Amino acid sequence: MLHLVTNPIGVLALAKREIHRFFSVANQTIFPPLVSSALFMYIFGVAIGSRVNFSATGLTYLQFITPGLMAMHLISSSYENTSSSLFIGRWHNHIQEILLAPLSYIEMVLGLLAGGVARGILVCMGVWLISLFFTPSIIAHPIALLYFMLMVSVIFSCAGMMGALWAEDFGMLSMWNTYVIIPLALLGGVFHPLFMLPPALQIISHFNPIYYLVSGIRYSMTNVTDTPAMTCAIVALGMAGTIFLATVYLFKIGYKLRT
Repeated sequence: MLHLVTNPIGVLALAKREIHRFFSVANQTIFPPLVSSALFMYIFGVAIGSRVNFSATGLTYLQFITPGLMAMHLISSSYENTSSSLFIGRWHNHIQEILLAPLSYIEMVLGLLAGGVARGILVCMGVWLISLFFTPSIIAHPIALLYFMLMVSVIFSCAGMMGALWAEDFGMLSMWNTYVIIPLALLGGVFHPLFMLPPALQIISHFNPIYYLVSGIRYSMTNVTDTPAMTCAIVALGMAGTIFLATVYLFKIGYKLRT
């Protein structure tokens, strides 16, 4: 049974540790996605995008891919932060410090989650700021953007924790991100609208859950979407709630945490 948060000071202390952890190596956690985004925007948005006829969307190609890049780096940053933190804790066995702390399982997850959410949102907004050097970009729906950023970062921060519990070595740790998450994100409309795909692939895309997350962020930024924003919001909330509860359950049963 899940317990309510009864030790907010402990959760805050764990959250501060996780946030300090990724800030202390910002050259590995913050700046690389910003640099790669700038390169994507220049190559695809400026050099190639100017030759792409994108009038059907009402956006330039650069304006179209900016929310996609924000979503892609939000996903990868959130996942990488919690997966590396928890796995290294297991690897060096200092995860026991958290397990012995006066924290409930839900509080442990919330504390670890805070680092992934903070890093993901920071990188996501950093990508948007980088885009301003290339094209004017006004956020159409700020509240919706905050909602989708929070939901996406929760989903993939929890996924990172689940991946860290499952992995037995560093190769297994990166497997989900390399072979599942990033491919699904790229196929989820980061660089292309749905109508540009053949009809069969359009149908298949609707079974890709990341497609709804990318579409939600694109709607928030540009007011343009292939799928109703409410559908995207419901899918995001359902995914976030389900994976959060699953992560708390794994902590509760001590899956690969207790030896």
